[in-house]
Amino acid sequence: MTVFSGKNKWSIAFWTIQVTSWFGLLLFSYIVTPDFDGFKQSRLFKLSMIMSLVSGIISTALLRYYLKKNVSLDGFGVKELTKIFVAILIASGIYFLLNFSVGFLEDFFLEKETVEIPEIYRQEYSLGLLVFSSFFTILGWTVFYMAVKVVFKLNKDRLERSELNATLRQAQLNTLKGQINPHFMFNSLNNIRGLMLEDVEKSREMLTKLSEMLRYSLMKNDINAIPLEEELEMVENYIDLSKIQLENRLTFIKKVSPEALSIAIPPMIVQLLVENAVKHGISNLKNGGEIILRIQLLTDQVCIKVFNTGKLHIAKNSTQLGIKNIKQRLRLLYGDRATFTLKEEENKVVARILIPLG
Repeated sequence: MTVFSGKNKWSIAFWTIQVTSWFGLLLFSYIVTPDFDGFKQSRLFKLSMIMSLVSGIISTALLRYYLKKNVSLDGFGVKELTKIFVAILIASGIYFLLNFSVGFLEDFFLEKETVEIPEIYRQEYSLGLLVFSSFFTILGWTVFYMAVKVVFKLNKDRLERSELNATLRQAQLNTLKGQINPHFMFNSLNNIRGLMLEDVEKSREMLTKLSEMLRYSLMKNDINAIPLEEELEMVENYIDLSKIQLENRLTFIKKVSPEALSIAIPPMIVQLLVENAVKHGISNLKNGGEIILRIQLLTDQVCIKVFNTGKLHIAKNSTQLGIKNIKQRLRLLYGDRATFTLKEEENKVVARILIPLG
């Protein structure tokens, strides 16, 4: 099986359009040209039509070759315009000479075929009109050809920009995901260190939970969306891990619509919300408090809310890594279609994420 490259496909497309267009132009000219005394049926007239076809194809093919080799659309300016204009003059000259050569064959054909050439045709094939017609025919072809080239170049540039943006976006996402592992790992290791000498069994349990969380985060690090149900398992592990340290100071309530469990969301996005609620909210309260996770489907969005007891207070030395991570990942994945808000309502801090469906 023959495999055509992109360049070969464009070349085949060009020649198909080239030959078809010139055939169509001459067919149109033949139809609209009036027939005086049957001159359109003569061999001389038919020869002139054939020479117009051949001269058009040859002259514009040479013109295309020159334009491809010498005219660049990058940094297009006066220099390129000058090249194009000179090329049009040369190509129209070739087109004119090839058409004009039909006149040298006139005597040969009239010897074998007695044809009276109507006066109107002698006027139409006058030298000045032929020069004028040749120039504007080639000019029109060039305008069309350059317009097609510009359209294809713009489309190619758009595709290249899209691919580049996608590559950069994925690289940024991978960087952001790489920030997550140390973020919760160091917090959890600090918790284990505090319990190591107090309760070995709890420390072992905490290590098991931490191991499960690390395995999960590493396995999902190369994908951008997972079912919500899988993410909630991660959240449960984190809550269990945190409860070993906070004990009864932490109350976790989960209110999730069953139909939302199969919705795809960015991995570890809910876990980061819950982690921030624990780290910056509950852990700073002497008597602790509660965290409420509420997820529901709206008309064309999934709404994720995390409520935690306390006041919205961001320390001056805080890097706000978790919040920045969430915002940047949402922007990279959904643009302006996803939103994240963090505010205080009735002695509770409320974090809300809206993610578009589909």
